[in-house]
Amino acid sequence: MITWEDFYTVMCAMIPLYFAMFLAYGSVKWWKIFTPEQCSGINRFVATFAVPVLSFHFISHNNPYQMDSRFILADTLSKLLVLMAISLWAALSAAFASPRRRGRRLDWVITLFSVGTLPNTLVMGIPLLRAMYGDFTQSLMVQLVVLQCIIWYTLLLFLFEYRAATLLIEDQFPGAAAAAITKFEIDGDIISLDGRDPIQAESEIDADGRLRVRIRRSTSSAPGSGMSSSLGITPRRLSNVSGAEIFSVNTPARQPQPALAEQLTVRDITFGYRSASPHPSGYASSDAYSLQPTPRASNFNELEICTPVWVRSPAVAGGVKPAWEGCGGRCGQVDKDVGAGEKDLSFRSTSKFVVRKEDEIEMDGETEQEMPAALVMLRLILTVVGRKLSRNPNTYSSILGLLWSLISFKWDISMPSLLKESIKIISDAGLGMAMFSLGLFMALQPRIVACGPKMAAISMAIRFLSGPTVMSAASMAVGLRGVRLHTAIVQAALPQGIVPFVFAREYGLHPDILSTGVIFGMLVSLPVTLLYYILLGL
Repeated sequence: MITWEDFYTVMCAMIPLYFAMFLAYGSVKWWKIFTPEQCSGINRFVATFAVPVLSFHFISHNNPYQMDSRFILADTLSKLLVLMAISLWAALSAAFASPRRRGRRLDWVITLFSVGTLPNTLVMGIPLLRAMYGDFTQSLMVQLVVLQCIIWYTLLLFLFEYRAATLLIEDQFPGAAAAAITKFEIDGDIISLDGRDPIQAESEIDADGRLRVRIRRSTSSAPGSGMSSSLGITPRRLSNVSGAEIFSVNTPARQPQPALAEQLTVRDITFGYRSASPHPSGYASSDAYSLQPTPRASNFNELEICTPVWVRSPAVAGGVKPAWEGCGGRCGQVDKDVGAGEKDLSFRSTSKFVVRKEDEIEMDGETEQEMPAALVMLRLILTVVGRKLSRNPNTYSSILGLLWSLISFKWDISMPSLLKESIKIISDAGLGMAMFSLGLFMALQPRIVACGPKMAAISMAIRFLSGPTVMSAASMAVGLRGVRLHTAIVQAALPQGIVPFVFAREYGLHPDILSTGVIFGMLVSLPVTLLYYILLGL
């Protein structure tokens, strides 16, 4: 039975975290203490130093030789069950879908897996569960953090990069053409296929008649020869959900160039806006806890912006033309040949395509898209995933923390006091700074529920109902009982993790859903976890 003293202990652990979050929220929203650029600097510090050092601190103090195998098995089994369930749903629904829509089932597999299985274990889980069930739960949470950083986030990144690669291949090598590709060559300055910087894909046939594709940055050299094809991949606009463009509020809006627009074809469309930075970031995806990127030069004005809408039209070469909406009509209007029978395929987080019904019928009749051999695709994805992980500070902090714990607990070696205290002073600030960063992110968003009430309700149900239900079933299946069972269930009801949202923002895949999960989930998670805590204690 939960007593008032137990309840007060939990409140003493959680209220300080929420105090830091709401203090940051008020500093931006009400008191105007921090500018967006200053918020970005704080977030970069949290992403590069505070959270990685915090992860290292917890992992290095956890004894890897006393891992709770049954608890880890329950967590792993629950994630695999969710992944298998949504993969089965995607496979069954794809059997009745068109070839183009069939490929989009992967989008929902990634999003649902992120929402249902990847909670905020490091920042919220450790202090909350330690207050609820005792200090031993810190070791359990750290074990899950290690698995998340090394296995599950890597798997998630693999799925995102696979999706990005398939989009590239579908555009450049439609139909059966892609099956002839035997090798991908990626330039050294290509960190990822996420589209944050323009890239080109050039194809050529070697002396043996094999098709080879080179992927390079579009600004690194001149366009290829006549036998080469190119694709510029640029990020989708994330204005209302990521806070990524709020740092350009003082820059003038770019006016359209009609002469250039008339020359655009379907291969010039890319996937949205061109990146504001022509060169790769020094951290790439290292901002595993940074909710806003470092401010860069931008061509957009967030206060009054012209949004390009790509319109399928027979009047333009390639069948697609740009039109402009917003700005009170000063940027032009959608062409008149786009009639009232058109269908808007926008989903808030992606670029908008206006497709007429007859064009949609034509798209549904497209031939089956083929892909390169599995080994060729695997090499491509592993290359870009390895490069992205190598630029992520959390990768190094997790691996180094695990290595040090293996050494220190094996031979009873203590960390030198000079190094230990240096790490401690940063890690002590890590928890509060992570919550402060969440508050800044919340304040910079125009809406807390970015994806709409219906989608928010669905995602919250998946996060706080389906997740704990699957976890309880998996835990009981492996024989987990008592306090450890309660810990596993409450852990599954923690709010949405930050890293899945960062990936969703970078790859332009439903960032509004993940943003709502982070912000709104933080607000409702405390009463929800307390409810589970009380019910499990009856």
